[in-house]
Amino acid sequence: MSNEDEVKGKMENLKGRVKQAAGAITGDKKLEAEGAVDRVKGAAREKVGELERKASRPPEDDEED
Repeated sequence: MSNEDEVKGKMENLKGRVKQAAGAITGDKKLEAEGAVDRVKGAAREKVGELERKASRPPEDDEED
C-alpha cells in the first residue's frame, strides 16, 4: 500500500509531465523546464515514500518485492 509521500510524488510527477508536454507543444521553454523539475522532484518524493514504507515493514516481508 502506498503512503502519503508516494502518492504526492506520483501526483507531482504527473503534473510535471503535463507541464513539460504543454511547454513542448506551445514552444514555452520555461514551462517545459518547470515540468522537468517537477518530474524529478516527484520521482524523488515517491522514492522516499517507497523507502519509508519498506523500512517500516518487518524484515521477512522484503522477499515479496
